[in-house]
Amino acid sequence: MDAAATFRSAVSSLEAGLQQLRQARPDIMFEIQPPPRKLAPYAAAVGATVHDPAPLGGSGSGDRSAAQDGDTEIGWGSFVLLYDPAGQAGWAGPLRMIAYVRAELDPEIAADPLIGQVGWSWLTEALDTGTAGYQRASGTVTRVVTEGFGAKQGQPVSTDFELRASWSPAEPTAPAPGAAYRVPPGLDRHLSAWCDVLCAASGLPPLPAGVSALRPGHSQPQRRKRGP
Repeated sequence: MDAAATFRSAVSSLEAGLQQLRQARPDIMFEIQPPPRKLAPYAAAVGATVHDPAPLGGSGSGDRSAAQDGDTEIGWGSFVLLYDPAGQAGWAGPLRMIAYVRAELDPEIAADPLIGQVGWSWLTEALDTGTAGYQRASGTVTRVVTEGFGAKQGQPVSTDFELRASWSPAEPTAPAPGAAYRVPPGLDRHLSAWCDVLCAASGLPPLPAGVSALRPGHSQPQRRKRGP
């Protein structure tokens, strides 16, 4: 299998997972995004916007219009799949995932000195419980405070949570020298793990059983709606 065909196989796995997420999470709007061009020879990207589920009235249709009915955006994210047949420094194999999550937090929650550790644990627990394994995870958790000045002096102070992370899927077996690389199964679960983190940061419940979920027992930050 050549490199292009291998990457298509990986993307097919993600597309299957994306379809499942669209059905399971009507309060999130997913869309295919232009992938970064300079990080690897092959790349694919998915974006997500979390909408306040309250206006949806319990709709379970899972289509894009249902998400758009919730006009209050409370979280954002992106997921990128990279493939470099030659691998890269810091990777564990030819595949690498990059995840980004951003959500508004209550200022009191954002002031918690442990929010970084808690936010990172959302990712590691989602990967631990929902995937077949991962390697060389790295990333950052950032609190972003936005204040208004001048004409915007009366604008309320907003505090955002940001997580940036990357990791490689665990390889089930090391390929024999000279053997063609095979995409590890379950790449869609890594997409679901990213979605779990996005939900946790946005104050939404974890995904339904069978899709992938965070372990219970962790408090979720309080979300704050945009607008009046």
